[in-house]
Amino acid sequence: MTRELTIIGGGLAGCEAAWQAAERGVRVSLLEMKPLAYSPAHHLPGLAELVCSNSLRGESMENAVGLLKEELRRAGSLLMAAADATRVPAGGALAVDRGLFSAFVTERIENHPLISLVRGEVTDIPPEGIVVIASGPLTSDALAEKIMALTGPKLYFYDAIAPIVAAESLDMNKVFRASRYGKGDGDDYLNCPMTESEYEHFVDAILAAEKVPARDFEKVVHFEGCMPVEEMAERGRETLRFGPLKPVGLADPRTGQEPHAVVQLRAENREGTMFNLVGFQTKLTYPEQRRVFRMIPGLENAEFVRLGSMHRNTFINAPALLAPTFQLKSDPRIFFAGQITGVEGYVESTGSGFLAGINAARLVRGDELLVPPAATALGALVTHITNADVKHFQPMNVNYGLFPPLEGKVKKKERRGKLAERAMAELDRWIGTV
Repeated sequence: MTRELTIIGGGLAGCEAAWQAAERGVRVSLLEMKPLAYSPAHHLPGLAELVCSNSLRGESMENAVGLLKEELRRAGSLLMAAADATRVPAGGALAVDRGLFSAFVTERIENHPLISLVRGEVTDIPPEGIVVIASGPLTSDALAEKIMALTGPKLYFYDAIAPIVAAESLDMNKVFRASRYGKGDGDDYLNCPMTESEYEHFVDAILAAEKVPARDFEKVVHFEGCMPVEEMAERGRETLRFGPLKPVGLADPRTGQEPHAVVQLRAENREGTMFNLVGFQTKLTYPEQRRVFRMIPGLENAEFVRLGSMHRNTFINAPALLAPTFQLKSDPRIFFAGQITGVEGYVESTGSGFLAGINAARLVRGDELLVPPAATALGALVTHITNADVKHFQPMNVNYGLFPPLEGKVKKKERRGKLAERAMAELDRWIGTV
């Protein structure tokens, strides 16, 4: 068997897998199709491209994704090092400058002595040797067909991207700076307050706006954690006000009152020249996005540097196909990593790449493969993709509901803290074996 490892895909999972394997002395060929070909959601030529500055989500370990990030930091994750080096203010979230983040990862990968970065579209799976497939949820059609030959019919859901506006085009006389409940520096977000009348007209406009239709042969299945704004509006007139437009914890300093609704904008880069419409993933047509979103107070003359879009995310039926080591049960020389496995989110993808890279390297070296403790966030990822209901498997973010219950009686308000404490203790013991 070859002493080298091939990794398909230069996203977060593929880059993390390549780094972990190379750091363990294994020579890696990392295959990435950009800049010769791009998926519908990607535009930067570099590796590890994020579609949103806030894609890495919250920092607090009250949420499992915050715990997962801390586990990855302690375990030596390249992607977490990149995030910490390129972060931008975002209250309680870990947001990054997307361009700097990609450049950081690209530079590290290109300069690692054991990693060879090969540019070009991959249309087949190598017939020999150990392979990690981290081609992402937007895997090209040619490669997807070869994966289907191994895994059976593919599953999918629709994901939507939020628009980005130029800061200089905003009317700051109508916008105020504040973070919800004063978290972070207290002014990490721009807030566009709406009166009841403005909110009602806005909802009417969203409901009436033209949407991009799905292709006839595809059933539309939206991921609940990334629901398009117009889909939320269709669920009820107050849905948006209890979702991305909720005013709770935000008082307009000019009135001292909580607005009827608030649209939040988050910095997309360190310089604060671009802002993302928080929670405004959408499948509205481009002309309708410009028309409807300019109804938001402060955005009347907004310049959209990126409009929202919708694309299909493809994933395999991991519980039926993958072992806890991320190996394909029917062909253990092949590993899968990233969102194609059904872990949802960039941090979760990084975690799966971390584990797949370590185990692929251990297989190359002839060492015993490893599975993280079930009580850790990394272990929760493994639990999700290997123990979910095969018939109803859907992508899921890491959450404390995936963790084993605590022993004894624990107060509800203390539960998450105790789960995090237990996870970190388990992780520290496990890291010694990694």
